[in-house]
Amino acid sequence: MPGMNKWRRLILGLVAVAMLFLAAGCARPVPPSQNESAGRVKLSGGGASFPYPLYSKWIEEYKQVGAGVVVDYQSIGSGGGIRGITEGTLDFAGSDAPMTPEERARAPREIVHLPVVLGAVAVTYNLPGNPVLNLDGETLADIYLGRIIKWNHPRLQALNPGVALPDQDIAMIHRSDGSGTTFVFTDYLSGTSSAWRNGPGTGKSVSWPLGIGGKGNEGVTGQLKLIEGSIGYVELAYAVKNNLPCARLKNRAGRFVGPATASIAAAAADAARDLPPDLCLSLVNAPGAEAYPLSTFSYLLVYREQADPVKGKALAEFLWWAVHEGQRYAEELLYTPLPEAVVARLEKELKTLTCQGKPLLE
Repeated sequence: MPGMNKWRRLILGLVAVAMLFLAAGCARPVPPSQNESAGRVKLSGGGASFPYPLYSKWIEEYKQVGAGVVVDYQSIGSGGGIRGITEGTLDFAGSDAPMTPEERARAPREIVHLPVVLGAVAVTYNLPGNPVLNLDGETLADIYLGRIIKWNHPRLQALNPGVALPDQDIAMIHRSDGSGTTFVFTDYLSGTSSAWRNGPGTGKSVSWPLGIGGKGNEGVTGQLKLIEGSIGYVELAYAVKNNLPCARLKNRAGRFVGPATASIAAAAADAARDLPPDLCLSLVNAPGAEAYPLSTFSYLLVYREQADPVKGKALAEFLWWAVHEGQRYAEELLYTPLPEAVVARLEKELKTLTCQGKPLLE
């Protein structure tokens, strides 16, 4: 029948066109790590808010040199970063505290800790005139334990002779999320106060006896600015950029030292010699007369064996750039560049990153 033949020819023609489109699509495979429309590799990161200002600067600058690579980093706290990389929702994570043995055991493959920058946790407060105060670990612990509740307490006055401290209640601010900043702060308290060590202890999250929680360094900074008479702990850049004072803390040598590039560098002076094989080393209350006791490395966490060759190579190259060229941006953002000996250790570690057993860097 003529009509039937006409429709049959039309259907066969449509099928042929469809097959051509399918063949064209199969001829242009796109790596799973690339965005087809833009032809770019996207690396997703997240975690510690402590290094967020510096990581944001790195990402912006890397756009000029990392052709075709888009890096994203979300400030979700160290705990969130560790969860993300363990569950496979992040390509890399940030943490100011090394993963615990239990956290490492939950990861499907070995995770490498890369100490990519040095920074400091500042103890800061909101008082009339914002004088620079001297504080020690035992006094800070007793404030957060609720044993010292007034700013003009005799122990605070003894640490700060000549400073007119107000007869005002102290409002304790702490992190409400899992945080490497909290780990560093509570590690200092545990090392100087047996009451704290045997009570809340050290951790990314602890059971605070009292106080007000804030999410991220941003949240704690916001609470400090809002509440007169408050005290809290944040990464140094958050305090300085928000015009909050930074206390001088008593270090292991018995001196009161404030957070600054030189005092952070002093805490890391022997770090390269003491770095263990996994590169995880606490700088809290490090020896040295000029060392600031709340100094710390901030780590980027990555899988040693990468699942995707395109993403893996892009990530390894970004990390190499960060520990070399990226260090030039540290001081302007109130971080401290890595000592050369630490960079040399990182170079060796980065060259162990592989995909399908093959090195990602030459």
